[in-house]
Amino acid sequence: MMTIGLLIGLGGAGCDAGPSASRSPASEFPAADPLRGQRLLAQYQCGSCHAIPGVAAARGEQGPTLQAFGRRSYIAGHLPNQPDTLARWIVAPSALVPDTAMPGMGVSLVDARDMAAYLGGLE
Repeated sequence: MMTIGLLIGLGGAGCDAGPSASRSPASEFPAADPLRGQRLLAQYQCGSCHAIPGVAAARGEQGPTLQAFGRRSYIAGHLPNQPDTLARWIVAPSALVPDTAMPGMGVSLVDARDMAAYLGGLE
């Protein structure tokens, strides 16, 4: 099963952890770079579907706005909003929520961690 393989491949860190309002996205991934993540959100054209504060031309309306994403409890209404889960979601959304409309964009785990750090900081 792809989900299990993906979780094992990423170490499964935080899979059972619930949302935490006091988390610091950058500290969850010590090597994560939120500013690089901001640039990557533009590079991968996430703004063609989502409105993303701080990302030029990210005014999409097909997907939900990502404004205040760091305060959300869930990703896609199903997954706890934790940095590691968000990175896995960015890499392979349909592996976590099979019927999602969000496409896989070929994002690497390293890039996804930076993107998750940026999105998690949107308060």
